[in-house]
Amino acid sequence: MKADEIRALWDAGDMSRCASAAIEAHGPEVLGWLVVTTGDASEAEEAFATASEDLWRGLSTFRWECSIRAWLYALSRHALIRRRKVAAERRERRLPLDEASSVVDRVRTRTRPWLRTEVKDVFAELRASLAESERELLVLRVDRDLSWDEIATVLDEPAPRLRKRFQAIKEKLRAGARDKGLMGEEP
Repeated sequence: MKADEIRALWDAGDMSRCASAAIEAHGPEVLGWLVVTTGDASEAEEAFATASEDLWRGLSTFRWECSIRAWLYALSRHALIRRRKVAAERRERRLPLDEASSVVDRVRTRTRPWLRTEVKDVFAELRASLAESERELLVLRVDRDLSWDEIATVLDEPAPRLRKRFQAIKEKLRAGARDKGLMGEEP
């Protein structure tokens, strides 16, 4: 479903269909980003489930200051941070939502095989060698094609600083690719 169709559902007050549509539309890429970022499918799935519930609960108060896609990324990142801070308490805090859970399960089922087959071994190794904060920025910009403003919203950092960090990450990957013989020496 397209962004304008999701917005139309929100404008019509159909929060249940709007939440489902937003999660179905953007969930696979957000979950994939979490898996790549954390390197742990289980942790990523838990954070994604929590973020989906957060979207479901907070959708009626969403102010559209960013895209719903960027908001789901931000919710997912915050859910991951919260999960890591209070891992022992997480199960007590989380209340299951039947409809949200079924949407999240559909996204998990569709996403997991894609993650295992799409990324080449060498590039996966190079990405895995990056720090988590570097991987999350790389995936948001390259794989998810978020704008710098959207990435600034998700990571809560100024866009110019993110651009500078991104350049450093690209240099690091180029050097790694050269070391592995994937690129020739630059003139």
